[in-house]
Amino acid sequence: MKKILITSALPYVNNIPHLGNLIQVLSADVYARYCRQRGYETLYVCGTDEYGTATETRALEEGITPQELCDRYYRVHADVYEWFNIAFDSFGRTSTPKHTEITQSIFLGLDSNGYIKEKTIEQTYCEYCDRFLADRYVRGTCPHCGYEEARGDQCENCGKLLDPTDLLEPRCGVCGGTPVVRETTHLYIDLPAIRPRLESWLDSTSRKGAWARNAVQMTQAWIRDGLHERAITRDLKWGIPVPKKGFEDKVFYVWFDAPIGYISITANLTDDWRKWWKNPEEVELVQFIGKDNIPFHTVIFPCSLIGSGESWTLLHSMSSSEYLNYESGKFSKSKGVGVFGTDAVESGIPADAWRFYLFYNRPEKADSQFTWKDFQEKVNGELIGNLANLVNRTLTFVDRFFEGRLPEAPKTNDASQTFRRQVEQAEGGVLEALERIELRDALRRIFALSSIGNKRFQDEEPWKRVKEDRAATAELLRDLLYLIRDLAVLIHPFLPDTAARICSFLGIEGTDTAQLGTYCGIGKVDKPELLFRRLEDEQIESFKKKFSGGQAVSADSQIHEKFLSRVSLKVARIVEVEKHPKADKLYIETVELGGETRRIVSGLVPYYEPGQLQGRNVLLVTNLKPAKLRGVESQGMLLAADDGQTVEVLFADHAEPGEVVGLTGLSAPSASEEEQIDIDEFFSIPISVREGRVLIEEIALQCAGKDITTENVKTGEVR
Repeated sequence: MKKILITSALPYVNNIPHLGNLIQVLSADVYARYCRQRGYETLYVCGTDEYGTATETRALEEGITPQELCDRYYRVHADVYEWFNIAFDSFGRTSTPKHTEITQSIFLGLDSNGYIKEKTIEQTYCEYCDRFLADRYVRGTCPHCGYEEARGDQCENCGKLLDPTDLLEPRCGVCGGTPVVRETTHLYIDLPAIRPRLESWLDSTSRKGAWARNAVQMTQAWIRDGLHERAITRDLKWGIPVPKKGFEDKVFYVWFDAPIGYISITANLTDDWRKWWKNPEEVELVQFIGKDNIPFHTVIFPCSLIGSGESWTLLHSMSSSEYLNYESGKFSKSKGVGVFGTDAVESGIPADAWRFYLFYNRPEKADSQFTWKDFQEKVNGELIGNLANLVNRTLTFVDRFFEGRLPEAPKTNDASQTFRRQVEQAEGGVLEALERIELRDALRRIFALSSIGNKRFQDEEPWKRVKEDRAATAELLRDLLYLIRDLAVLIHPFLPDTAARICSFLGIEGTDTAQLGTYCGIGKVDKPELLFRRLEDEQIESFKKKFSGGQAVSADSQIHEKFLSRVSLKVARIVEVEKHPKADKLYIETVELGGETRRIVSGLVPYYEPGQLQGRNVLLVTNLKPAKLRGVESQGMLLAADDGQTVEVLFADHAEPGEVVGLTGLSAPSASEEEQIDIDEFFSIPISVREGRVLIEEIALQCAGKDITTENVKTGEVR
């Protein structure tokens, strides 16, 4: 049996993915689902890339730890990918002990084999922050155009490449202090020394794996221009420590450790990870990336593995897509241009509609463009007008004229035989395209096959023929029903929810490709429901305007919106406190919410006497799913701040029971108590205490005109 190991490029943790970013993750999902359909032993791993300068600096700016920042954004990524129905075997992270262990092991192999060099360089250093600064975190005036906010690597105004020392009046991008230049010694991987072994592997693998043209061309350009020694360490705190004497205060450069994340995420999933990553004779590694990531996967990562001296599973085949642009320009996180994952989630348009268009328009061999007009036309014309139309008209006809049962068709006429041959040939073409990982071609072939079904339905006019030749009509409908079954099988990797719904209409389970072309398994047919709703002009114009620039795409605003729309937080008065009969550290509190009484279980015994709680007003999450704690149901959760030593309940004695708690300066909360959330969803929204103020991403919780504050816990987290 084939063993297929699939990866998609690890998204950098502190960004929300836009539609272009999603293409690699979605593409790998399609290929993984297809491989499972074929019966191949398949493993698909991905995860967030969490170390590096950007994370450390962003955390400094926000006054939180890098780990806290990563925890927040990891949840954002995971929620988006879950909504898009991506079937990872594991969606992990690089900030794990296993990742440190494996990265350090590969480095030690490179070092023992003589592929690690030392070099001393000059780098900007901030004496106020007591840290070396990455080029892009030095700001100043561009010497070419006078732009005062130029970065140390490039001026965004005139586009000139820069060194930090080129800037006029340079300043630290974090504190604003004037940096100095200092010497620092770093470790480099000796790519020129590994090059002969790399080229030998590249020559055979690029042909066997049928690499995309852009992958071959870009890799050849890197080799032709000459490989250079490349730094693998940085002067940071947030990263994997370097296990080499004299370099203990440095960490690995994120580009070095990030691809190793594929291995460590697998190792965190299963103790048998070596059967995937140290099994080059049996495993085919297929990687999905954007074209900007090609050299890291065809040169840098393979060199790290080859140079370590161990027998690793190396890249076999890759799908390196081009860029997806937005309307007349590019997606921009900072400018709010384009549709981001969280926007798609909140759009009201089902995930399969997005998946359909992204694959129908996939930038497979050239850049492509997302436009709202084309999105509307393709969804309405192909997804609804072609596929959904065939399903609806055929099943509705069977329900009406054949009582919802597969029509008996005793003979096979010429039209049926010709149709079957067409279908068989078309299905073969789809499978061949999927094997070649030509996903756009495969999807378009599927819709061309659906068009064949619609044409036959139209040509044979069953609404007339059923009265004159019921047997011939039965044969037509039998052929079309099994075509629809085959379309569900073929569409499953692309549109899994839609495929499952079609299968439910037909009363069948499973989408194994072995079913293709067979005429068995369908009996009773259900009356269909609409698969999709049309995208109307007003709706599309609204979206186009909304995502043309300026919409909030930061994680901060997304978290604010999530809190306001998902969490019902109200003031409650504690009217009675009693010890839990089966737990020494738990209280059972009876609370009043302005006409409603509830029982809450909390772990406050070590921190408060009953008299310190009774009669006080607290903050209560009122739409949390009830949970039994040692046999007593808790109907909500009161909030408390924790700094690791002290636990302090959040009191709101100035407000009346039942008052809603919101965020200062933002719209009123819209969460409903009827829409319950689980504990994991609640904790995915970080609530912290800074200088005695209770905040969600720098905006204070507020009730009855006053901010919620603490007396004893000045810095901490709210639980």
